[in-house]
Amino acid sequence: MTSIALLRRPRAAKDPAQPPVTPRERAYTTAPAAPALPREQTWESRALVALTAMAFAFGLTEMYSASSFEAASHDLPGHYFALKQVMGAGIGIVLAAVLSRMDYRRLRRLAWPMLALVIVLLALVVMPGTEALAPRVNGARRWLRLGIQFQPSEFAKIALIVWTAMMAVKKADRLHSLSKGLMPFLLVWLPVLALVMKQPNMSAALLLVLLAALVLFAGGARIGHFILLGLLAVPVLWKLITGEGYRARRLAAFLDPGHDTGNVSYQIHQSLIAIGSGGLGGVGFGESRQKYGFLPESHNDFLFSMIAEEWGLMGVLFVVAVFAGFLVVGYRIAARAPDRFGYLVALGMTNLIAVSAFLHMGVAMALLPTTGVALPFMSSGLSALLTSFAAVGILLSIARAAKDPERAR
Repeated sequence: MTSIALLRRPRAAKDPAQPPVTPRERAYTTAPAAPALPREQTWESRALVALTAMAFAFGLTEMYSASSFEAASHDLPGHYFALKQVMGAGIGIVLAAVLSRMDYRRLRRLAWPMLALVIVLLALVVMPGTEALAPRVNGARRWLRLGIQFQPSEFAKIALIVWTAMMAVKKADRLHSLSKGLMPFLLVWLPVLALVMKQPNMSAALLLVLLAALVLFAGGARIGHFILLGLLAVPVLWKLITGEGYRARRLAAFLDPGHDTGNVSYQIHQSLIAIGSGGLGGVGFGESRQKYGFLPESHNDFLFSMIAEEWGLMGVLFVVAVFAGFLVVGYRIAARAPDRFGYLVALGMTNLIAVSAFLHMGVAMALLPTTGVALPFMSSGLSALLTSFAAVGILLSIARAAKDPERAR
């Protein structure tokens, strides 16, 4: 998956639009306020809005179909989950609009406060005595109830990306060093990851470190250092997987999806049945059979399987094309960012959406071990939806700040 983040900006001294990193730049917070953002709208901005609208509209349609039986089984209206998704999207659109009009460079000053807030929220989730705020659901404590119910681990993605980008710019001349470059980042990443693992939520922790590592790699850190640390982490990960029965069972199901399809491999087996049933054109909208209690979490963690069943290969290709479009447009925005911080943040926000989407698809097709990763803009869930819209808003802010290529000539 790291191949999708190989777009690395040339070294600053060779980029005429990006001067070398200086002590003044590293001390950005003491610099004068940045000039007002230009109002020119680029095609990347329009394309990003169009892709977001297509993803949400198509996802809402399929999520309604996939969730109708689940809602009815709990004596709720068939449109219950779809209505919640529409209300969440309303909040998300407002959030994206606000962020798109905000100077993204303010995030540089907010990086530490954002990270501190996320750590506090993650601590509240797992602390003893906070069960009233963070109840245990299906054996895990991942949600906070503070007026609304949300997952702090989702918002941690935004905070960790912004903080890593800020520090990567500040320490640009030291990223080639393991002791002075990568290790200080690990000292901050590890407490966040430990709190997420405590929930327990290993998949979210791995996704967090992957997104942060991609930002740091794009910023100039050496790939060899990541390989070394990855090798050192293998024994720890193996112990974490084998030490918990459900993780070991998921790994066994991934290695042999056809083994024990009534128990260990049940979920992935049902997902593959749904995908295989779709054929070229699908069984038809609303005609899925797997949603009738056969495939758990069909409106959330396995929504892609429902798309494949009801819309067939055509639906699969549409979803892949939408998120491939996100990748291209997001990287275009990153390449045209007016400064290195904007470049790294844009890469991080693009990866947040694209990596999550392709991980979701990989799990549904048994290319990856079964884990809970939402399909951005499509899967049911307020926290993931708001995080995706926030990422789009930040990308739009960076796109607005980019210099117009015609005027630069």
